[in-house]
Amino acid sequence: MSEVIVAHRDGAVQVLSFNNPATRNALTPEVYSALSAAFEQAQRDPDVGAILLTGAGGVFCSGGDLRRLAQRRAMTPPERRAGIEGLHGLIRAIRDCGKPVIAAVEGSAAGAGLSIALACDLLVAARNASFSVAYVKVGLSPDGGATAFLSEFVSRQVLTELCLTGKPVTGERMHALGVVNRLAAPGSALAEAIVMARTLASGPERAIARIKSLCRHAGENTLDAQLDLEARNMVDSLGDDEAAEGIEAFFGKRSADFSALRRASAVLSQ
Repeated sequence: MSEVIVAHRDGAVQVLSFNNPATRNALTPEVYSALSAAFEQAQRDPDVGAILLTGAGGVFCSGGDLRRLAQRRAMTPPERRAGIEGLHGLIRAIRDCGKPVIAAVEGSAAGAGLSIALACDLLVAARNASFSVAYVKVGLSPDGGATAFLSEFVSRQVLTELCLTGKPVTGERMHALGVVNRLAAPGSALAEAIVMARTLASGPERAIARIKSLCRHAGENTLDAQLDLEARNMVDSLGDDEAAEGIEAFFGKRSADFSALRRASAVLSQ
């Protein structure tokens, strides 16, 4: 049996691919487990500066495996909840990862596949990619944070329409809504995302983690709470070797070498 998640490195970028093209990369508990473990490993690896998530066979992810989901009818509610928590654990792993996570979407991202794409920090999509909150078409309601993520970009009315109809939305439309960061020609989303990931992977690891935390809380915090969070993060940053290297490089008119600091920090933590 082939691996459900295939991993390979592109310099400091860890590329993770859904790998079941026969089912359009449908999700299973094995996928949740393997992908969560891959994120944990990448988070610990000092040579990884960014993570890129994509799908094999020209499709990102078609969502949950309906054959398996149909079997949950015979389960008790706690058993069903346990199955859902496999997906939600993965969503939290993506959200809590201190390193930048980029989704590269070709083909379709539907159902929980859409949720996973939206959980990533940045999203690159082919112009003709298809995004769909497809649950209603099979009598289900959304999970994986789909409604939470989409509500950050669209009005309640648009969110409700997307969820009640399950109507596919193109990459171009998602870009216009602000959901997609960059559009790519069909077939080149991965290449475009790699370029972005390489740039981010060379940045200051701890500062990036702080920035991710600030961005995550900005929409929910009051101004005073966000100012306090910014102050605490800046205090830590000002005392960090990353800032010393960055400022020294600026005045020395050279490129900062944050990768060396990342490796040194990993050695000290062992």
